[in-house]
Amino acid sequence: MRRRHIRVSSDPDGLALSKVEILAFCDRVLKKWAEDPSKNAQNILAMNAVRASVAWTDEETLKAVWGEITRWMYELMYENAMARASKEGAKWPGTLKGARPKGRRR
Repeated sequence: MRRRHIRVSSDPDGLALSKVEILAFCDRVLKKWAEDPSKNAQNILAMNAVRASVAWTDEETLKAVWGEITRWMYELMYENAMARASKEGAKWPGTLKGARPKGRRR
């Protein structure tokens, strides 16, 4: 039996989705928002702009840009969790504040 080699990226945050898959995601979101276009008019406009920029951008640039967006999202989720917990009076955010993992910007 022949073993298949699975390639593991050295960048765990790197984008694995193709341009076609990102466009399909945009289309699914637009379809959902189109169910109530008056409520979602601004969202639809913004997502159409995102979709257009994805369509115009080459695959390599998309991977670089969306990989960075993914990293930013993780950072924002971390910061948001810390801020919410602090506002709710939790003590643990103060403990974690100095324990930021290597590679985290700030």
